[in-house]
Amino acid sequence: MGIFSFLTQEIAIDLGTANTLIIWNDKVVVDEPSIVAKDIQSGKIVAIGKKAQQMHGKTHELIKTVRPLKDGVIADFQSAEQMIRGMIKMINSGRSLFNPTLRMVICIPSGITEVEKRAVRDSAEHAGAKEVYLIHEPMAAAIGIGIDVEEPMGNMIIDIGGGTSEIAVIALGGIVCDKSIRVAGDDFTADIEEYMRRQHNILVGERTAEQIKIEVGAALPELEDPPPKYAVRGRDLMTGIPKEILVSYTEVAQALDATISKIEEAIHSALEMTPPELSADIYKTGIYLAGGGSMLRGLDDRISSKTKLPVHIADDPLRAVARGTSIALKNIDKYQFLIKD
Repeated sequence: MGIFSFLTQEIAIDLGTANTLIIWNDKVVVDEPSIVAKDIQSGKIVAIGKKAQQMHGKTHELIKTVRPLKDGVIADFQSAEQMIRGMIKMINSGRSLFNPTLRMVICIPSGITEVEKRAVRDSAEHAGAKEVYLIHEPMAAAIGIGIDVEEPMGNMIIDIGGGTSEIAVIALGGIVCDKSIRVAGDDFTADIEEYMRRQHNILVGERTAEQIKIEVGAALPELEDPPPKYAVRGRDLMTGIPKEILVSYTEVAQALDATISKIEEAIHSALEMTPPELSADIYKTGIYLAGGGSMLRGLDDRISSKTKLPVHIADDPLRAVARGTSIALKNIDKYQFLIKD
């Protein structure tokens, strides 16, 4: 590192569809929803992260909220760049007399195309990064959980984020086989919105559906420790008047069933692709779950009963990928799998 280390600022970014986390100096310094609010006339950013999230679904015609990432990849290049830049400013607020050189490690879905990779890299460079490294999400999640990825031992990681579910078998510092599907937390939210409309004739917004998922979301219709019913407010489709209803976790489990089945199919197909020696390892070590989606009540039990394998949830599933990205950043020379053009 040497004398010029203070001139280089190293940051690890988990650029997620739902949330973006930035780790600097081993600390999570930014943990914000991946959303920006823009002034339509000037194109200027009005708010980023939590502030923009509060405006989501409540804006007038001069302000619009944008989620720059969709299905784990950048859908709106300009907004993504402004969001990354704004979030980096959050770290430096009030203490930067000069601009240090930025070195970034950003995690990306394993099923990403070259074009999508280039979009992530360009956004980071436009936001001020001099050096950009990329790491695949399941690999970052494995490192963050504390698995020694360099070992000749097979481990299966499932990272259920907002836009993608990443399923990968990792051994010897590489991904042996992987399955990346664009079915994840956002689909759970959409399912809940649809269910409320169809079943209860009540229209709820994305933020309310997200809240239902957090409060009473479940993967199984019967849980040992069930959450209490949750009061949902929305617009009655028959009368057009706001109303409140109570929703139970059993209903939510019913609403999410089809989407969870798609994730189970992907897990099954990844297991089918796994070489036999690694299958033997996975039988012993089981499956590791990370990402916000893995916090859905009963999901581990459901996957376990489907695969007949032990399923472990990471200690802090929301931050496992960000932690792993940060560890990879500190050991850039050691980890050969970091992608740098």
